[in-house]
Amino acid sequence: MTALDDKPVGLRRGTVAELRAVRDAVREGPGEKATAAQHAKGKLTARERLSLLFDDGRFTEVEGLRRHRATGFGLEDRRPHTDGVVTGWGRVSGRTVFAYAHDFRIFGGSLGEAHAEKVHKIMDMAATAGAPIVGLCDGAGARIQEGVSALAGYGGIFQRNVRNSGVVPQISVMLGPCAGGAAYSPALTDFVFMVRGTSQMFITGPDVVKAVTGERISQDDLGGADAHAATSGVAHFAHDDEESCLADVRHLLSYLPANNRELPPVQPCGDRPDRLTPALYDLVPAEPKHAYDMRGVIEEFVDAGDYFEVHEAWAPNMVCALARLDGHTVGIVANQPASLAGVLDIKGSEKAARFVQMCDSFNIPLVTLVDVPGFLPGVDQEHGGIIRHGAKLLYAYCDATVPRVQLILRKAYGGAYIVMDSRSIGSDLSLAWPANEIAVMGAEGAAGVVFRREIAAADDPEAAREQYIKEYRDRLMHPYYAAERGLVDDVIDPAETRVRLIDALAVLRTKHVARPSRKHGNQPQ
Repeated sequence: MTALDDKPVGLRRGTVAELRAVRDAVREGPGEKATAAQHAKGKLTARERLSLLFDDGRFTEVEGLRRHRATGFGLEDRRPHTDGVVTGWGRVSGRTVFAYAHDFRIFGGSLGEAHAEKVHKIMDMAATAGAPIVGLCDGAGARIQEGVSALAGYGGIFQRNVRNSGVVPQISVMLGPCAGGAAYSPALTDFVFMVRGTSQMFITGPDVVKAVTGERISQDDLGGADAHAATSGVAHFAHDDEESCLADVRHLLSYLPANNRELPPVQPCGDRPDRLTPALYDLVPAEPKHAYDMRGVIEEFVDAGDYFEVHEAWAPNMVCALARLDGHTVGIVANQPASLAGVLDIKGSEKAARFVQMCDSFNIPLVTLVDVPGFLPGVDQEHGGIIRHGAKLLYAYCDATVPRVQLILRKAYGGAYIVMDSRSIGSDLSLAWPANEIAVMGAEGAAGVVFRREIAAADDPEAAREQYIKEYRDRLMHPYYAAERGLVDDVIDPAETRVRLIDALAVLRTKHVARPSRKHGNQPQ
């Protein structure tokens, strides 16, 4: 009898049944009591969150059977599957996305050695596959019982955050507490989402703050969603519940490419590319000092009036948003005259600089809407480093190689005009409306400096001042002055704004810039 005559032994049904039982136990987690406790806090479980994130709730899990090998402090008797983090991938709008989700029901979602290795693996897979990585964070920090091994696990995450920066989109969704060194990973990612009432981020908690400084503060006031969305700028988005938060994560991903080697996805809509925008005549006041909401301008010319604002509550004098023009993703940076007259200040410069860098990393063209009276003056701004922070925005624009179109709506004064993606720092095209005023400063201030002696010597200084203001405006600030010198490519009818922007970006879509040979620049910090 030969080996070929032997019948192969089939898999026993019992082994498959055992596998299914183990898988069911893994999906069930620590039990109904732990799940009820999570729900009582107003929080979903890790798997419920993943179900909301991915198409039809379908998720492929890896290392679901992983268990820690640590001993001491009773850990050897507590070895649950997953070790407190669920990792894997799924589809968002049909596109592959990798994710990890802390399971607070297991060790409070704390990070131990096995937990960290699972996160490292899925981050490496995302980078290799060239797909976004989303972290659903709800953990108590490093697992104290595992000591330095847990801390080293965080180091591996930080290293991968930096290595993957600008390679694949990285999104952190804060759905619970995040304290100590654990807060640095979200800070290294491209976008941070938070949920009011349940998520907090801080390096040292309220108890430590009280012990060291004597200050009394709640967890939410110290590091809650609104504190980070409006005050610190750590969070880009704040939501009232997890469902709306995860829906917006899906929406954000629709604007982003899978990686830095691809263009953003195109989503055609019914909004015609040749649609005129005559409503812009009335949205923007002719008087340079009159305020208006720049969001209304953006709504008028983007596809279907839809845009996705980033850092909406922080530095409101600048508007940064993702939108589409003729189905193609664009990044919009705009001064906001409705807040601080749209000046550039420390926070606004930082906000815009980071956004410009993100867009450049992921091949998203930039449209810059300019209506800026200058940089914000003041001792606090100077001592706070407005020079250094303003230089961040200047550096970001100068370093960007994506298509860049500048549109000057009304005023553009001084250094702020230069920084807001002017032709002189590399904008591919500069367009302007007929009401544009581009100058070193406003006519009133300029006349007071240039004609100071003449005004002082005049019989009627006030009348002389008005005359010289008019003279300065007529000679150096008329709408075609910059165009005559090649610093504005064209003065356009506001009703043609959408048409001209779409046409310009279509021409620039194949833009390629050869970078100089260098390790990296030394950008202002």
